[in-house]
Amino acid sequence: MSSRRFVFLDPDGMSGGGWLHVVVQAKTGVFYQQQYGGTACRQGQVEGFLVPLFGPDELDALGEMFETNFRGAGTWNHAWSDDERDRLRVIIEAVRYWACDGTTEELRTLRLDESRVQEVDEAWVPVITPDGPGVLVWFNSD
Repeated sequence: MSSRRFVFLDPDGMSGGGWLHVVVQAKTGVFYQQQYGGTACRQGQVEGFLVPLFGPDELDALGEMFETNFRGAGTWNHAWSDDERDRLRVIIEAVRYWACDGTTEELRTLRLDESRVQEVDEAWVPVITPDGPGVLVWFNSD
């Protein structure tokens, strides 16, 4: 029996949106799969552990950026302007992430992973979490 497991986030699109998670990359044997990129319908996969996040205002801002400004068509190979990157950075840094060492919790923020900005797309944003690199995911608009 394989020790690898695959979890497709919202496989039938019935969640109705409203969710925001980060998959922190780690050797867990669990691979989260996500459709992303708006109507481009790209498929992503990342190994790690899932952390649910709370950020309704940030989720709205991400929707505005990707669904309205980029028209929900994805941003693969997009040449990000400084203004666009700054806007995305501000949104990502406003997302709340509770870091816990097993005894205490501390409210922290995420950071845009500038070294992987070419991978940024709707519902798939590489980030740095307090627990290491990860991918911020949410309901894809397609």
